[in-house]
Amino acid sequence: MSELNQLQPNKLWSIFANICAIPHPSKHEQKISAWIQQWAAELDIECREDEVGNLFLKKPATAGMEDRKGVILQAHMDMVPQKNNGTEHDFLTDPIRPYIDGEWVTAEGTTLGADNGIGLASAMAVLASDDIQHGPLEVLVTIDEEAGMSGAFGLKAGWLDGDILINTDSEQEGEVYMGCAGGVDASATFALETEAVPADWESFNISISGLKGGHSGVDIHLGRGNANKLLVRFLLQATKQFGVQLTELNGGSLRNAIPREANASFVVAKDQVAALTAAFEAYLAQIKQNLHAVEPDLSMMLIQPEEFESMWSKACQQHILAALNGTPNGVLRMSDDIEGVVETSVNLGVLRCKGPKFVALSLIRSLHDDGRIETEEMIDSVFGLAGASVEFSGAYPGWKPSTDSQIMNLVRETYQQTFNKLPEIMVIHAGLECGLFKTEYPHLDMVSIGPTIKFPHSPDEKVEIKTVAQYWTLLTNVLANIPKA
Repeated sequence: MSELNQLQPNKLWSIFANICAIPHPSKHEQKISAWIQQWAAELDIECREDEVGNLFLKKPATAGMEDRKGVILQAHMDMVPQKNNGTEHDFLTDPIRPYIDGEWVTAEGTTLGADNGIGLASAMAVLASDDIQHGPLEVLVTIDEEAGMSGAFGLKAGWLDGDILINTDSEQEGEVYMGCAGGVDASATFALETEAVPADWESFNISISGLKGGHSGVDIHLGRGNANKLLVRFLLQATKQFGVQLTELNGGSLRNAIPREANASFVVAKDQVAALTAAFEAYLAQIKQNLHAVEPDLSMMLIQPEEFESMWSKACQQHILAALNGTPNGVLRMSDDIEGVVETSVNLGVLRCKGPKFVALSLIRSLHDDGRIETEEMIDSVFGLAGASVEFSGAYPGWKPSTDSQIMNLVRETYQQTFNKLPEIMVIHAGLECGLFKTEYPHLDMVSIGPTIKFPHSPDEKVEIKTVAQYWTLLTNVLANIPKA
């Protein structure tokens, strides 16, 4: 951790190093929460916890700033747990191992947690500093942002006093976010039907790996391969041509991460093995050619494991593979109102065999409720026709842009004065918690800023060092110029 302690701003990086040392994947934030509370107590900073686990920290205004509008700095305490195939790491017990790689900070074989650890560290650094001017200051730290936003959903009225909320969960320096997409989780469940494997059939395992993956919101437009869709396409072809029958199918790990790896086991008649192997090689060559510019490390393997005793029935397998192949994935529509911004997308993120059932999880995102609903209807139709039960859960609203936002205008003006150039005012296709905050606090004037973080939600995640300093300068300058109440 000593490497990070040498970076500037020192207080922010030192706190981030401590965050990396504490396991904090989504749904398992107890250790990081306890550390934040202990840290606050040692600095005599007021800290409260609500019934769902969100933390609220509070600091009085600095001298002469008591008449300013109250500001809430907001971050989430959880991180996405992703690791490279072959990396030994237990996200519940092992620390993240960050290191400096040229102009960036990244981690050894896992996600770094700069999303949103840098934002959390910046809010805590403001609280810990005695040389930053600010009005009445609050810090809201939510749980479970990456895996359901249950912290934001559980936020109750009466906890926050401020008028302005600065979300720290953006991932591009020079961009100021004033709106975001909403989303909903889709779950399709099939009942598996099995039968005995014929005595003279051979067993195989097929896997795909080496894909870049990434954030299913901010990276969805980059055309990266989806391991689940690529594997299913081959399996459907192999079913039709060679009569393969599956015994297992799994892929991806999180519904909000583009799947990097997938694998399946199947059986096939011995007289089809040679043709199947040739088809596999041809398919691998074809998708490598198709995706060579965006997925140079794509890899597929076909091996023979132990024998299997049971396999999926033909009808069951056909229904599942056809539905997975036909379900929408990727960018569905670009925004007509905001150039270059995705309006609606889907990520087929997780495939899992769970005992007698098979489950497929997707995440739908859209800037508009009707776009989300239309996509729900498509997914419901595709999987419903295949005999699956389909459920939608965890729907969260988008954050509607407000062109007359006082804090957005202040951030833009401060950025121009600080860096002698205008920032881009953006709407992001990722899901920020801001839309949910409006439910209990409709008066909040909100904006989102942050440093440059590349490839969040994947083991390639990295944060650009110089942009952290730029983000910190912008944040502290904005706090010093908050208008009077």
